[in-house]
Amino acid sequence: MFPLDVRLGTAFFGVAGKGLNMTDNSDAMPMSEPGFQRKLGTICIFGTGDFGRSLGLRLLQAGYGVVFGSRNPKNSSLLPKGAQVLSHTEAAQTSRLIFVAVHRENYDFLREAGREMLAGKVLVDVSNNLKRNQYPESNAEHLSKLVPAASVVKAFNTVSAWALQSGGLDANRQVLLCGDNSEAKQMVLGIAHSLGLTALDKGSLRAAGEIEDYPLQLFPLWKLPVVVATGLTAFIFFYVLAYDVIYTAVTTGKDTSFRIMVSLANKVFPIVSLIMLALCYLPGVMAGFLQLYNGTKYRRFPNWLDRWMLCRKQLGLIALALATLHVLYTLLIPLRYYVRYRYNTWTISQIKLNKTEAFDNAIAWRKDSYYSIGILGFAFYILLGITSLPSVSNTINWREFRFIQSKLGHLTLFLCTLHTFIYGWDRFLRPSVYRWYLPPAHMLALVVPCIVLVLKFVLITPCVDRAITRIRQGWERKPTASMSNGDAKGSRPLLL
Repeated sequence: MFPLDVRLGTAFFGVAGKGLNMTDNSDAMPMSEPGFQRKLGTICIFGTGDFGRSLGLRLLQAGYGVVFGSRNPKNSSLLPKGAQVLSHTEAAQTSRLIFVAVHRENYDFLREAGREMLAGKVLVDVSNNLKRNQYPESNAEHLSKLVPAASVVKAFNTVSAWALQSGGLDANRQVLLCGDNSEAKQMVLGIAHSLGLTALDKGSLRAAGEIEDYPLQLFPLWKLPVVVATGLTAFIFFYVLAYDVIYTAVTTGKDTSFRIMVSLANKVFPIVSLIMLALCYLPGVMAGFLQLYNGTKYRRFPNWLDRWMLCRKQLGLIALALATLHVLYTLLIPLRYYVRYRYNTWTISQIKLNKTEAFDNAIAWRKDSYYSIGILGFAFYILLGITSLPSVSNTINWREFRFIQSKLGHLTLFLCTLHTFIYGWDRFLRPSVYRWYLPPAHMLALVVPCIVLVLKFVLITPCVDRAITRIRQGWERKPTASMSNGDAKGSRPLLL
């Protein structure tokens, strides 16, 4: 992909560069300097920090000439080989496009460089702030007011110096940009493509604030899923702690606290995983019933439901991680000292009594079914996780993605729920399992999944499915005559 992107960017610039005149004054910079080769034009970079140096190196590798503007032109030991370093005023004369790779607090030097000299230039602002809403206006808008005769484009602030050094293979490769001058944006788009990066035009310079806030976000879609997972894990842990360890200590005086490390963990992780998986599909089911109730798809969902639906992927990935831990803990069980001790003790007792238990065909079926369905459920779990990766989801069309994430997703939920049902079997009928009148923890795990599966079954029944399909195709239920005439007291037609 990288060579293809470079060729596309080079081809673009070869056409667009002729009309845009990337290099204003080629005589202002000696082209015979050792190691310097001009291929696609000259680009100026104000700033010799980490990002400026990394950007300059990538530009040189792509075939551009690079000139750095610095307060101290003599200090060039860290700059990439093949680049020149001049004063800001001299460097600005070598190119029409200038990357401003300095902090907002240091923009004042642009006044010293002279507004007339920067007139007609394209200034690419790559700065970020330390916190959101740090200033009343975005850095790019401030730069535009500072140098009104130049065309300011906000870009490259979402790409780190590490991404530039690694060739964009190990980090974000998307460049978000905005600006009021379409010609200037096309120049920046061409550079991004020639560096093997993807570019997304976000519109006018008014979007600069949103672009500048983007790098400051810390997993925005993960906050709610992490909070939900943490809360569920804490609740289920203390529940099984009271049910298994504390109850045994109070009633028999035995210390079974060693079970916390493996036994209790292997109960908490699958329970939370199953609930989290059900929470992935519950908002979609609720949305279907809301559309049925409203009789239209053009009414917005509540904000809480919108937020819930946006983080379904993160809920599912956390559920997959917990399910993986459950599998690993289950494989560890035969190696545990406690399990081997109980098995040896039971075997010795059978030998002493000269007894052999008869083979129970029902138990064999139950155990094999329990393990087999669990393996199938986990396999589909992994498939859902893999197809949620951008590199995989981009290779399949929307119908295929929807089939896997929706149809196979509900099948995964059904298999994991059935796996839990078989684990519990008929134990819910035994009064002894209700310790302190509390049901076993696995019964709690079945509540939300069963609700989701029952509601989904209602939605896929032919009569309901036809109605939802019509609504999602644009059909709307018309208000009754009484409602449209305002006869019904307190009734109003649907607001779309």
